[in-house]
Amino acid sequence: TQFADYHGHGWMFRGAFKMDRKGNLLDKNGDIIPYDDPDKFKGVYPLEGVPGDHFTAASQHARRAVHLKDIHAEVGMHCVDCHFTYDVHNDGNMYAEYQAAIEVRCQDCHGTATEYAEFFPTGPAASAPGHFSLGPESFLDHLTPFGEPQFERDENGQMIQRSMMEEDKQWVVSQVKDSVTYGNPAYNERAAYYKTITKDNTWDPARTVSPADLAHQDSTMECYACHTSWVTACFGCHLPQRANVKAQSNHFEGQITRNLATYNPQVVRDAEFMLGVSPNVKNNTIAPVRSSSAVLISSEDAQRRRIYGQIPTMASNGMSSQIFNTHFPHTVRKTETRTCDDCHVSNQNNNNAWMAQVMLLGTNQVGFMGHVAWVGAGSDGIHGVAITEWEEPQCVIGSPMHAEVYPDNYQKFVDGGRILPKHEHHGGTDVRSVQLRGEYLYTASGAGGVEVFDVAQVFNKDFSEKIVTAPVSPLGQDTHLSTSFATAIALPTNQYTSMSRVYRPENHEQAYVYRGKTQNLHESYRYLYVTDRFEGLILVDVNCLTDGDPQNNFIERSLTFNPNGLLDGAENLAIAGTTVYVCCDRGIVAVDISDPLAPRVLAEIGAPYIVKPTSIAVQFRYAFVTDSEGVKVLDVTLPAQMSAVPGARIPLPDARDIYVAKTYGYVAAGAQGLVILDLERPEQPRVDQTWNADGQIDDLNQVKIAMTNDSVYAYLADGWNGLRVAVLVHPGDGPRSPYGWSQRPMPKLIAQRPLGGPALAVSKALDRDRAVDESGHQMTVFGRIGGRPMTLEEMRRLYLKNGKIYSVSNDPPAHARRPEERVASDSPQKR
Repeated sequence: TQFADYHGHGWMFRGAFKMDRKGNLLDKNGDIIPYDDPDKFKGVYPLEGVPGDHFTAASQHARRAVHLKDIHAEVGMHCVDCHFTYDVHNDGNMYAEYQAAIEVRCQDCHGTATEYAEFFPTGPAASAPGHFSLGPESFLDHLTPFGEPQFERDENGQMIQRSMMEEDKQWVVSQVKDSVTYGNPAYNERAAYYKTITKDNTWDPARTVSPADLAHQDSTMECYACHTSWVTACFGCHLPQRANVKAQSNHFEGQITRNLATYNPQVVRDAEFMLGVSPNVKNNTIAPVRSSSAVLISSEDAQRRRIYGQIPTMASNGMSSQIFNTHFPHTVRKTETRTCDDCHVSNQNNNNAWMAQVMLLGTNQVGFMGHVAWVGAGSDGIHGVAITEWEEPQCVIGSPMHAEVYPDNYQKFVDGGRILPKHEHHGGTDVRSVQLRGEYLYTASGAGGVEVFDVAQVFNKDFSEKIVTAPVSPLGQDTHLSTSFATAIALPTNQYTSMSRVYRPENHEQAYVYRGKTQNLHESYRYLYVTDRFEGLILVDVNCLTDGDPQNNFIERSLTFNPNGLLDGAENLAIAGTTVYVCCDRGIVAVDISDPLAPRVLAEIGAPYIVKPTSIAVQFRYAFVTDSEGVKVLDVTLPAQMSAVPGARIPLPDARDIYVAKTYGYVAAGAQGLVILDLERPEQPRVDQTWNADGQIDDLNQVKIAMTNDSVYAYLADGWNGLRVAVLVHPGDGPRSPYGWSQRPMPKLIAQRPLGGPALAVSKALDRDRAVDESGHQMTVFGRIGGRPMTLEEMRRLYLKNGKIYSVSNDPPAHARRPEERVASDSPQKR
């Protein structure tokens, strides 16, 4: 990674290279390049201390990394070779967003699968009033600064384009229709397959297909949804502000500020791929999505009091401000493109985790744990353990990055036995389950019921009691709810949301109507969901804690659901959209909460397949269950048809909890320690490794995964051993790239904190790659008018036909009929 001068903003520059999903570098043939090969980047990318031109065509050779430079840049194009007069200088209109001000679309120069390009602008700005008042409309009328036509056909009939910046430089403007026309010199079988397959999943290269019959239509999806090779994903930035720090403003040169706020990117990735719906100005087509402003804020006043710390923000409509938006990544490639199984279920059934990410359901890996990890310790209450440095960069204490950035602090920590020194504590009845959201920590406390703690001042040096049940008298706030025996709690999202904001139709956001009232969020987001060993499922209205009104902080029981004792013995739960999966004596019971105050049972699976379940985790089409026999897999593609996956089980004597992150399942297996499962193929789970840090981890109750900077960490509730921290993936852990999508974990114990009671639970990290739930309900704001995640119906088009799963192959069908070699009569080569 090369850190630039930040340009007054916070840009970072990093080369992105062709990789598989496990992080292996691939050459142009798709073969793995050993990461310790000293020549892997030779001639491909600038290398420190190596003279010469490094931006050559070396990436076209075997055993060389492929630099995923945009194909336009690779042939020598500059910005002005795509963005002409109006894009650069505007047309006199004022636009509300960048995409609206662009006149050019891919099809304007490259055409479509059925039509050749007209070389005429059709982008959003092209239809604006008075757009063409400054010059020619057709690209064919453009001249270069050197007096030559910018676009012109050569002697072979091919359209060539001349550079606006470099005299005598030119290139061929390829046509999509040529690539799908059999017999054309530019014909590409895979391109033809991807572009002309029909809605009924058939393909015949000899058949002329109507645009309306195509599975991938130009009217419904952007070209770059497939031709994007990688997308920037910035999963979180920390903005700490400090008062009385004299600094020069970056944007208003010469001005001095007394409050300094630095911009600190947390997790910057390039292997992620997500899709959503583009804004109204792009006609709501399907396009790539990036995480664009997942901001957390802190503030230190003039007395060095941290008056708030690492608080996620909330949008004005009550949605989370972990913002996403569709955009054009400018990483177009002709070969290293998206493939069929990047967006649809693979016929190998090995992309379940990937699909969860594509649809913005989240992966459970890039979450933000922050400066403090929250631990439930039974009768000893709750503990907030400082796991990172406070100063930026906030390295996890004991990590390899900590040793490099804060060597003195690291050495002192190692000399102290790797014991995390700072933590805060508050007593409790029997804390078994914890979840942080915003400034509150929600807990299930056995016979103590539900307790919500105010942890807003945990960073503030002026507060001696940093964790409280209420900052005022119980008469002014009561966040305790009595239940018979609360065993677990869950929120529909741990992002900061509120049901109290007014829906404004002029914002063109999705509307959720509940009992006659139009809302920004689905009604299910109003509640905390609690399992109780004797009462079943309890819904608690906790919206009072996020509505901004400090005078109504009294949580209330809204519903108790346990029809005929069906949910007796409820021990745990997971929420996936409007389905709550409850672990109870009967097994797994799926409860529909489309109307939270009128829940209904959808399905149940019990013995002999599920026996005394202890936990459940849902990832797209599958649920992973720990029970008295080990780990089992359920198919929950359609929750009402929940079924057991035959043979998909891992025997374990004491599987207490499971956490699924990308393609791995992390099982807290008691005395066995941490059992890591390979779940890339969910119907064929296997044990990847069992790890107990040489016997040190011997009472593991729960595990959570999170990312800090370029590393992946596990936070382990290890019984009477307390909280343990392990690094799973980091840049120096072997000859592999740290930037792969789902690298194999290589756990190493780096820190620990003994507690006054057994560590039973750890709060999940803040979700930073989840914008929508499994029922298609949006929870995070999109930064473009009309932009949004896909609805459930739109998501299901990617994997269901007539209610049944369909799968895809990346290779054209071998049985496809091949016509006689021919060249289309209207090909430019013949014109």
